[in-house]
Amino acid sequence: MKTMKRAALSGLAVTSAAILLAACGTAPEAETPVDAGDGTEVEVPEGLDFLPCLISDEGGWNDRSFNQSAKTGMDRAGDDLGVTPTEMESTNSNDYGPNLSALVDEGCDLIVSVGFNLSAATVESALANPHLNYAIIDDWADNDFDGETDAPNIRPLVFDTVGAAFLGGYAAAAYSHEIGGSDSVGTFGGMQIPSVTVFMDGFALGVDKYNEEHDADVSVVGWNVETQEGLFTGGFEANDRARQTAEQVLSQGVDVILPVGGPIYTPAIAAMRDSYEGVVLLGVDSDLVLEEPDNADIILVSIMKAIDQATYDATVEAAQDGADFNTDAYIGTLENGGTGLSGFHDFESELPDGLLDELADLQEQLISGDLVVESENSP
Repeated sequence: MKTMKRAALSGLAVTSAAILLAACGTAPEAETPVDAGDGTEVEVPEGLDFLPCLISDEGGWNDRSFNQSAKTGMDRAGDDLGVTPTEMESTNSNDYGPNLSALVDEGCDLIVSVGFNLSAATVESALANPHLNYAIIDDWADNDFDGETDAPNIRPLVFDTVGAAFLGGYAAAAYSHEIGGSDSVGTFGGMQIPSVTVFMDGFALGVDKYNEEHDADVSVVGWNVETQEGLFTGGFEANDRARQTAEQVLSQGVDVILPVGGPIYTPAIAAMRDSYEGVVLLGVDSDLVLEEPDNADIILVSIMKAIDQATYDATVEAAQDGADFNTDAYIGTLENGGTGLSGFHDFESELPDGLLDELADLQEQLISGDLVVESENSP
């Protein structure tokens, strides 16, 4: 567990974006308020001199996962602030350093990096440019593992998804036991890093909880919580390796599969369509049904991280705070709305009786602390 200071953003509910901008003593007179997207209002300063910037990892803006979600949040922040963000899309790891240098040359006031792969390059850029503000998604920027962010001007935006994944695992086990019938579910990841394996831990622990509550014996293929061993593609590309890894899981007769790692879910869906009829999939990061409506018939539910909202809030705060930008780590949880389950969409009418009530009760217990689910991979 990290020992870094933690801080809430100005809202995963965007409760104070309007207050922040209105309270800025140096901000120009505000124009007509605009809707921030959740019913609150953001005062848009006239002539705001602020350039927010965003850099993707190699997954790119169309990964239907954390890169795309961060871009959505940045674009919305730009619209509400009346500024045009500069966004650099990386195609491979060799782009990270040059893209960050280009953003510095552009005159960015805030640079948000998407994903742990950008950690080393972001630290290097932040140390070389201490007058700029940085944030990084899904990473602590702690490359020497001493419990402190390696540059004082970087704000980690991380998510403890173990609780939400626990609920997803419980739902997957219920589906397999009561509908699919195989009493087997599976998962695989991109790279074996904490932001991936925390999903897999929560998923497996949720299956265990379902077995305990329903005297069932649903097994998990692809991940062992105790040994921390499982199946990984070695990256986050939607390639042949991802399909082969998915088929390793699917071939063992699972009813439900959870791919954790951005685009690696697409080869899994292709394999399901070709050879594994009846299997359903869990999405991660975003509500996958909204991103893949043509595949809604095989997407049971998604384990979500509010990356878009965290990016939005961090950008709005940086616009208001300037040199006083708060770099204490933000950790998204079930309690603050940073993580959670999506709706079940097409599957809601097919769910086992009482499952939605069970999930709601479990979520309430997780938030209150009456039920504790722990992962060594939590931030």
